[in-house]
Amino acid sequence: MTEQISPLMQNLRRSGVWFVASVLALAASSIGLSRFLETETPAVSLALDPLNVNALIGEITDDLNDTSNAPDLDVLLAKAKGALRFDLADARLYSLIGEIKHRQGKIDQAYELFDQARKLSKTEIHALQRSVGRSIETGDLSKAVGEIDILLRRWPDRFPAVTEGLPTILSNPDGYQAVLAAIKAEAPWRSSLFATLRRTPEGLESASRLLLDLTGSGAPPKSNELSLVINGYINQKQYEPAYRLFLFSLSDEERKLGGYIFNSAFEPAPSGKPFDWQLREQSGLEVAFATSQDAVEGEGGATVRFLNTPVKNAALQQYIELPPGSYKISLIASARNLKLPKELFWSIRCVDPAGDIARFNIPEGTYNRQALSQDFSVGPAACPMQLLRLETAAIAESWRFRYVGTLVMHKLSIERLSS
Repeated sequence: MTEQISPLMQNLRRSGVWFVASVLALAASSIGLSRFLETETPAVSLALDPLNVNALIGEITDDLNDTSNAPDLDVLLAKAKGALRFDLADARLYSLIGEIKHRQGKIDQAYELFDQARKLSKTEIHALQRSVGRSIETGDLSKAVGEIDILLRRWPDRFPAVTEGLPTILSNPDGYQAVLAAIKAEAPWRSSLFATLRRTPEGLESASRLLLDLTGSGAPPKSNELSLVINGYINQKQYEPAYRLFLFSLSDEERKLGGYIFNSAFEPAPSGKPFDWQLREQSGLEVAFATSQDAVEGEGGATVRFLNTPVKNAALQQYIELPPGSYKISLIASARNLKLPKELFWSIRCVDPAGDIARFNIPEGTYNRQALSQDFSVGPAACPMQLLRLETAAIAESWRFRYVGTLVMHKLSIERLSS
């Protein structure tokens, strides 16, 4: 005889299923919300899901980084060890426990944990950073550079974390050779290295040596790296080394463009290095370089096209080195419908100490290959470096003063006059 199930029992069973489903849905919702909040508010995330390891790591890390309150290291250690029971393969937990041990003064235990973290994950960030410091302390600088390379390939934004150890590494023959080998292998952090080294006199010395050693290798110095170091010398007011490094960086073809003004005919595309032409973005005009083969009607040079708007400041400049003496600046230029409501001129200024040396005006109108020149002198007072700039006399971007037309500068040169 088939057992009859009463309507009451059926309802109870349905209710039980509904209750379990509701509980499971609520749990899933809490876990999902916990995951969503684990980065920004790890404490709230943990309240929703006490087993959320990511949130726990975030909370402990925040406590360790809190400079306003001294963390209770024993409590944090218990939390981290508790989480380890649920995930024995999480490298971050070993690294976190290692950091707590390190702060407790248990250095050997700390580094055992950092090593364990790196066995589980070669790129665990905190363990790597601690290992770099340890390798530098113990004098194993080749190892330190290898760890830096691993760290920065995975975490490129962490370069500031390793800068403190660079002087020690680069002052040691083994450390220097390890860095040189890494950047020869096109380490992605090589530009960051030069950007950092340029900030101090000692760093500039190492940077210049690296650039010299890279010359002729399979990974020669890049234009932006040279510019970084040259500008570093200029910022340190070391003008002679800056200019020597620029001259050293020139190829055989580029050396033919030398003179008081480098590339005076505006022929190839500028490199952007300080003693070469530097093009700056400037509203109201366009600047283009063209060789005589590429230019319209064979008229090569720098073409400046004004867009019928106000123009303020400069768009073209170059650092130069003129010893004391008498000079002539000369320009061969063409113009079409050039209207200059305020003056357009080349200026030569002393960089240090700042001061005007010469101002060479460009005329309005339409003309073809007009030769213009002006004499000037550099006094005997110390002025080791000058700045040559094309600029306007406008001091405000008023629409009453709109620049119109095209200027083509075929050649700009400076020659020294005999005394």
